[in-house]
Amino acid sequence: MGGLKIGISGGGIGGFSAAIALRKAGHDVQVFERAPAFNRVGADINLTPNAVFALDQLGVGEYLRKTAARPTFRISRDGVTGEETSRLPMSAAAEEKYGAPQLTIHRADLLTALQDQLPETCVHPGMSAKSVALSDDGATILFEDGSRRKFDVVIGADGIHSAVRTALWGEDDPKFTGIVSYRGVFPRSKASELPDTDAFTKWWGEVPEKQIVTFPLTLGEEIFVFATTPQQGWTEEGWTLPGDVEELRAEYSNFHADARALLDACDEVTKSALHVREPMEQWSKGRATILGDAAHPMVPFMAQGACMAIEDAVVLARTLDGVDPGGVEKALEQYETARKPRTAQVQKNSLANEWLKKGGNADWVYGYDAWAIGLT
Repeated sequence: MGGLKIGISGGGIGGFSAAIALRKAGHDVQVFERAPAFNRVGADINLTPNAVFALDQLGVGEYLRKTAARPTFRISRDGVTGEETSRLPMSAAAEEKYGAPQLTIHRADLLTALQDQLPETCVHPGMSAKSVALSDDGATILFEDGSRRKFDVVIGADGIHSAVRTALWGEDDPKFTGIVSYRGVFPRSKASELPDTDAFTKWWGEVPEKQIVTFPLTLGEEIFVFATTPQQGWTEEGWTLPGDVEELRAEYSNFHADARALLDACDEVTKSALHVREPMEQWSKGRATILGDAAHPMVPFMAQGACMAIEDAVVLARTLDGVDPGGVEKALEQYETARKPRTAQVQKNSLANEWLKKGGNADWVYGYDAWAIGLT
């Protein structure tokens, strides 16, 4: 394969999406993932139409639809009273309006679909990037095992703890939001008496930091629960720990009976701290750049973290299409110009946590076409 030689640190959703898109543009791409094996970890991914449309063009949409659920509506309800405050048609209505539906899927199924689009020779598990060294004619990934690989372009898709970001811009610890989240999954049969279990439903609490979100998984056979609540002074080792179901239920004891019933159906949960960073002024330096959570970590209140990484990947590949090594830095500048305003807006709106609470326009999020957006 000709084109640029590109190294990607991070074999997650953004890294694999970028690798597929860049290979379609004719580049030689290598993906390095610190995990020694790609295990079935994590729970849910909520793919809104903007991300599903982008993934369809990457050739993974048919596979995703074999295991994903298609929420019928996006519903907002007052957590305490149960009053419905907005209802947005999804599924076929979203497909007609935006070119793709919303899909809710296990993270591992999405990663498998993406990885299957890549030859084994370009994916390297157990290779943890330690740093990046820049030069006039490329960028070199320095690995924890002491080895190094030089490329025309290096992309950091290595998450909120990105080694590539640190190498380019120095240490910058993410900020704890004062919010913790709980996650759990249970069989849909345990909630058969409840309404709208085939929809994406957000129960809004009395403060923006408090909410419960539920939606179907696994062709509708399971229900995923995500809940957040304020908590100051997170001091536990690690960001994701086993949670206490009784503690979770106590936090929402004032919520409507339907919401409490969803929590009652959970047998076990995990507990995590939510962290963010302020939007960055610059993502790229020399022939290296970053995408996804490495560039713009955000709270999940708009369900756009993974979606933004997928959009980043597509736009980055488009800016590098047909580019020779001498044009890399200008292409990376184009990528930033196209992506920074949108991701900063989503970061800001996610943290405010008011979007679609009482209805409103979803088009600016769901109608974004990463394959057609203008490149300056």
